[in-house]
Amino acid sequence: MIIPINYLLSFSWAFLIAIFAVPSIIYVAHLKNILDQPNLRTVHESLTPRLGGVAVFAGFTSALTIFGDLNNGVQQLLAGCIILFFIGLKDDLVTISAFKKFVVQLLATGIVMFMANIRITSFQGIFGIETLPIGMSYAFTFLVIIGVTNAINLIDGLDGLAGTIVTIIAATLGWYFYQFGGEKFGNYAMVSLCLVGGMLGFLRYNFHKATIFMGDTGSLVCGFIISILTIQFIEMRAVESAPSVALGILFVPLFDTLRVSFIRVMKGMSPFAPDKNHIHHRILAMGFRQMSTVLLLGFINGIVILFVLSFADWGNLYLLLALLAFSLVLSLFLGVYKAKGAQSIAT
Repeated sequence: MIIPINYLLSFSWAFLIAIFAVPSIIYVAHLKNILDQPNLRTVHESLTPRLGGVAVFAGFTSALTIFGDLNNGVQQLLAGCIILFFIGLKDDLVTISAFKKFVVQLLATGIVMFMANIRITSFQGIFGIETLPIGMSYAFTFLVIIGVTNAINLIDGLDGLAGTIVTIIAATLGWYFYQFGGEKFGNYAMVSLCLVGGMLGFLRYNFHKATIFMGDTGSLVCGFIISILTIQFIEMRAVESAPSVALGILFVPLFDTLRVSFIRVMKGMSPFAPDKNHIHHRILAMGFRQMSTVLLLGFINGIVILFVLSFADWGNLYLLLALLAFSLVLSLFLGVYKAKGAQSIAT
């Protein structure tokens, strides 16, 4: 298979911009004391810059605008990314309220939904529902974009974890856009490739022990891009049971977000209250090192992706049941280990 030259150029551009930008960002961050302070909720132990998203954003946007096709909603996607980039940058520099970040996410979501008409139009037979009424379509799309964006943001808790998961997801979705996208969705393969290139350039400095973190500057933008890619993948219908397959592709961040939110609610806490009960915290508690934890979670996400793609012909309902069963088993395993750990400490 011959890869088009513009694909090679866009990937190389995004990768090189990111990998050469990071050292300068690290230097300026240390010079201006723009560093992340370790606390009870973090794993790192030293002052570390958290502006790595600037390099990813620079590589992604420059490569996409130079080599990419900005039609079919990609222009509006870039507009949303720019808005989220600046609110993420402000949060990394001075910290802002969750409400202000939500308002900006709402604005970015509105741009792609109403100006580009990017939305989920059908459940494709889940619970017997096919085409969605227009109001429900917009409401559900809003929940998907906000949910996926924040799920990627929340998984960013270990060196290299969010970057690895984003790379796996974007590469998977990009392959399907490249193979089956056609005129309507084919340019989203370039979107995926530019994101992968920028992320790999950043990951050179982000694996343990990381010299820079992604920060909200990167995680919000990457989460937003992944959410739009997911919606377009579902709408493309390149595989059977596309909605359930999409859930499998996003398994680790969605599982982690839903699990910790449920646990917090059951404890009478806000689902947005920070804690150290994320899946990577639980795996670290088992004695795994940071790098091993990242590789394990990447492996889990990869295995689930292979499963849902291999058995897409099962239909949405059976795939959903399989994903739910695996989620329950994984949750029980994490909970049982935590209980045993607490019991051993008590004795």
